[in-house]
Amino acid sequence: MTPERSVPVPSTASPSAPRATYRLQLQPDFPFAAAAAAVPYLASLGVSHLHLSPVLEAVPGSGHGYDVVDHARVREELGGEEGLRALSRTAREHGLGLVVDIVPNHMAMSPRHNAALWDVLRQGPASPYARWFDVDWEAQGGQLLVPVLGGPVGEVLDQLRVDGDVLRYHEHAFPLRDGTADLPLPQLLDAQWYRPVWWRLARTELNYRRFFSISELIGVRVEDPEVFEATHATVLRLLHEGVVDGLRVDHPDGLADPGAYLRRLHEASGGRWTVVEKILADGEPLPADWPVAGTTGYDALRHVDGVFADPDGYGELLGHYRAFAAPPDDLGGDWAATVRRAAYRVLGHELATETERLTRVAHRLCVASPEPALRDRAPWALRAALCELLVRLEVYRPYGTADAASVVTEEAAAGARAAFAVPEEAGAVDVVRDLLLGRYGDGPEYAEFRNRFAQTSSALRAKSVEDTAFYRYVPLLSATEVGGEPGRPALAPERFHAYCARVQRDWPATGTVVSTHDTKRSADVRAALAVLTECPGRWADVLAEATRASGTGPDPQSAWAAWQTVFGLGPADGGRVREALLKHVREAGTHTSWTEQEPAYEEAVAAFVAAGPCGAPGERVAALRESLEPHVRANALGTALVHLTMPGVPDLYQGTEHEYRALVDPDNRRPVDFPEHGGPDGAEAAGASGASRTSREKAALTRAALALRARRPGAFGGAATYEPLAAEGPAAAHCLAFARSGETVTAVTRLSLRLAEAGGWGATVLPLPPGRWADALDPEREFKGHARVADLFAGAPVALLERVEGTGQDG
Repeated sequence: MTPERSVPVPSTASPSAPRATYRLQLQPDFPFAAAAAAVPYLASLGVSHLHLSPVLEAVPGSGHGYDVVDHARVREELGGEEGLRALSRTAREHGLGLVVDIVPNHMAMSPRHNAALWDVLRQGPASPYARWFDVDWEAQGGQLLVPVLGGPVGEVLDQLRVDGDVLRYHEHAFPLRDGTADLPLPQLLDAQWYRPVWWRLARTELNYRRFFSISELIGVRVEDPEVFEATHATVLRLLHEGVVDGLRVDHPDGLADPGAYLRRLHEASGGRWTVVEKILADGEPLPADWPVAGTTGYDALRHVDGVFADPDGYGELLGHYRAFAAPPDDLGGDWAATVRRAAYRVLGHELATETERLTRVAHRLCVASPEPALRDRAPWALRAALCELLVRLEVYRPYGTADAASVVTEEAAAGARAAFAVPEEAGAVDVVRDLLLGRYGDGPEYAEFRNRFAQTSSALRAKSVEDTAFYRYVPLLSATEVGGEPGRPALAPERFHAYCARVQRDWPATGTVVSTHDTKRSADVRAALAVLTECPGRWADVLAEATRASGTGPDPQSAWAAWQTVFGLGPADGGRVREALLKHVREAGTHTSWTEQEPAYEEAVAAFVAAGPCGAPGERVAALRESLEPHVRANALGTALVHLTMPGVPDLYQGTEHEYRALVDPDNRRPVDFPEHGGPDGAEAAGASGASRTSREKAALTRAALALRARRPGAFGGAATYEPLAAEGPAAAHCLAFARSGETVTAVTRLSLRLAEAGGWGATVLPLPPGRWADALDPEREFKGHARVADLFAGAPVALLERVEGTGQDG
């Protein structure tokens, strides 16, 4: 591999935001040619850009592409650069552009495929690529640990063999340092710049930064200008040559300085439309100085989902869950306590090696500092202070000293001090906090500490919340979604409108999503689950009946999750449910885990799923879902329409223009079969559940909304306006409505089951902005003034109106 060493000169083309994007999950079974074949259909759908998963060379066979091995080449398994260029040409012939997903944070820890890493293993710190990777060469005797062995080296030594200048272990291959090939094997291992070790040592002994706790992905130092140039040259060249138009940046929070990286990327790309996969906590703003269009949209997902959940019903559902599963507070009974316990566990287990490295950096600063206040700080006290502060952070990470005070708060510091048994030792907390706030200096070594704290913080938040607590706290599975707030899943319409107003004002070209390749459940599955907040008593009764027939399996918490899974998914292959539940219990880590699997427990889970939720007792849950189908439909169509017309650039995940029911990856990354031609009469996409009414309506609604965005770009762009519309009458709370720039009106039904139980819309009206308004799905239907909501929703639980030009503009 010979990476390019210079970044192309930025083009003078003016960047513009997409109108709407469509995410395609590329893989060997769905390469560039398959994407090109789908272009006519996708163009007819009404999107403006295709959004491609990573396109650079990845580990052979990778189904996702985030395990990049060569930044200089477009992935051959997808068709190589010529295949990408052909896709781009086809897209442009149909009026579409391309947005690509880039992965700056990490590469695959696969030396036989990653030539840069191979050279580092062969030459050590002297390699020209050594600066690429975030390796602590001062640890582990100067050898980079490679956790690939199936047992301690003494137990598997006979499985290691020398083949010329290569060391082999099963499918793994490593380069030998010059002049060492003829040494006896034990001495040969000692003589390398790396050390193959038992995979279990990854938890505590690694000396390279990883992606979260995934040892197969090694951190890349894109903060180094030379590394940035080498790893971005190909993508930037494709940008400036007009092959691609915009960028999605994967996991910027893993970088040493995300803001500096994004400024460099912005300059190098010529200011192309770029969104970042930044997970924002509730109320957390995106850093205002980041030169990006916004996020990839998980904050939008949280707000859209929240407005379709019933706050009172959720509280009742939570009570039923606690009675059914009886979880301890810190193992699924209380959200905050569950997160805190998960964070402690992650720091001591999955991220133990990162915690130790951070402690070493802090101790080194204290020992070398001329400041008396930093002296005499024991490593154990610094480690304890770091852990106590980290578990109390409520956002992913701070960004520099200016932001640290609002993230590492005095309240968090007080809680951290109280955790020390000896009050005098609690001074370590102030030392750590003052280092983070820049009160003892701002040199490179202090910046390294702050950066590593922030990087560890982001990994901790992801692992403890998304990958652990979300699988332990399960009263409502639809709330346990990336960027979600499971402790407060329901959202008042006023808060939704306030969020949309902020987005339109501050980040009008941000991305918005409701389903992605990372969502644990697709939007349509979550739409069904949200209905349970409207009928918690019925759910509890049906679950009690089903449980009498099937029991609670190996534990009631996983049983509750299994029953909700089949309710949300609807009729499906039992194997899909089983695989999702096995992943669920491993991520939860209470009875089994990925690294300490308990076969007997996992077999019991699989047996329970087959005999209970996916067996005869599951028919009771299926019957409940069937009876609630009108309300599932209302949520699914409402979610789709709000997503397509709210502020921001909507990103449609593959297949979701139809009803799309998918569970956690890899279930949600299955290839999609697209129609061979464009037009609304094309065959259903794979993943759509047949030709159901909801599926047909969702497809028609999607086309209508995208066509409206194309006809009236000014109503949805950067200069557009967002105006909440308040219904009037007895059922006003059940109508969520807003206008865009006085040209379009979106109105959807929320909490439709509660509405039906209360007697329907009655005399409820929706005051429309001045003018005449035509139904975008049925232009023969027109409204003006105070429209009766019952008429507005006569054919469907949603309505999309377009202002009729020319006449009748008075109210």
